[in-house]
Amino acid sequence: MSVTTPVDLRPVVEQFLYHEARLLDHGRLDEWLALFTDDATYWIPLQRDQTDPLTTSSIVYDDRRLLEVRIRQFQHPRAHARMPAPRTVHQVSNVQVEQAEGDRLRVGSTLVLLEYRLERQRVWGALVEHRLWRTADGFRIAGKRIDLVNSEAELDGIVCIF
Repeated sequence: MSVTTPVDLRPVVEQFLYHEARLLDHGRLDEWLALFTDDATYWIPLQRDQTDPLTTSSIVYDDRRLLEVRIRQFQHPRAHARMPAPRTVHQVSNVQVEQAEGDRLRVGSTLVLLEYRLERQRVWGALVEHRLWRTADGFRIAGKRIDLVNSEAELDGIVCIF
C-alpha cells in the first residue's frame, strides 16, 4: 500500500477548490453549502494574523447553522441589500496541501475575486485556508478561513460569498 503525500493530493484538491469556486460563481449556493460538514466554520477575520475568532471581532464567523441562515438570506427574493445579486468570478491559485494527516487536510490557496454589482466592479484578494475531510463521497469542508488583504480597511458592505 502506498502512502499519499501532500504533493500527490494537490491535483485532486485543486479540482475540488475549482469546483467550489464554480458553484459560487453560478449561484449554486445549496450545492456549495452541501460541501460543508455539519460542524464546519466559515471565518473572515477582521485583523491580519488574527488567531481566535471568539475573543476578537471578525468580519464573519459562522458555524454551519449561521452559514445556512446567511445563504437563505442571500437567496431571499426581497433581500434588498443584494438586489441585484452580485456576479462573481473566483480565481483560485497557488494551491498547496500544507498538512495531510489521515483523512484530514489543511490546504492553503490564494483567491482573487471579481465582483460586479450595480454597475460597479470590485476586486477582492485573499489568502484562504481550507480544512478538508476526505470521505467516501469526496472532500467536505470542515473549515474555511478567508484572510482578505484589505480586511482592516473600510469595506463598504460585502455582499458576495468568498
